[in-house]
Amino acid sequence: MSARDGQMSELTPDILLRTYAAGIFPMAESADDPTLFWVDPDKRGVLPLDGFRITRKLQKKLRHNPFEIRCDTAYEAVIRACGAHRPERPKTWINSEIIRLYSGLFAMGHAHSVETWREGRMVGGLYGVSIAGAFFGESMFSIETDASKIALCHLIARLRRSGYRLLDTQFTTTHLNGFGAIEIERADYRRQLMAALQVRANFYLGPLEPSDLTFRQSLTQTS
Repeated sequence: MSARDGQMSELTPDILLRTYAAGIFPMAESADDPTLFWVDPDKRGVLPLDGFRITRKLQKKLRHNPFEIRCDTAYEAVIRACGAHRPERPKTWINSEIIRLYSGLFAMGHAHSVETWREGRMVGGLYGVSIAGAFFGESMFSIETDASKIALCHLIARLRRSGYRLLDTQFTTTHLNGFGAIEIERADYRRQLMAALQVRANFYLGPLEPSDLTFRQSLTQTS
């Protein structure tokens, strides 16, 4: 259950950073609704970095490098693609205010995107907020098979290599559960968040090595 504590006005990226550090984040009812509301779930979705797992099929595809991976080269385009209406997701919580605020976080160095490209065209990606050793995953999209999954693999590898301690997924879904996401109580989440905020992590710490992209195998994650 989410706690909705009223609509907000005059929200700035600096305020948003403070709310994330307190365990609270904003959402919109729909892309057409200009207002936002606070969300503080009783149970929080997290994806333990040491518990991430993928199918054998996806691991094989990852080794073959089917996409070019880029970080932070098309951040706003990723947000807009995540918020685009598609048959499988006709409704979105990403409105113009979300785009404005999170673009502001990107300009401050507190938000990042991981993008999958093929032949000069972006075909998938994800974005999220970064504070100290915590990364808050916001949304992902894919217009080619496995494009967002491979972006997620690269995000996990980068977070591990860069010293992050927490990957917050906000909520859990069957899709994320297949990668190892779990649901924890709010108090437990707050403890993990406070510990992660004491860590110094660097999203750009060195290039990934092939060994960084080798993960535990899942028997249940759909391909």
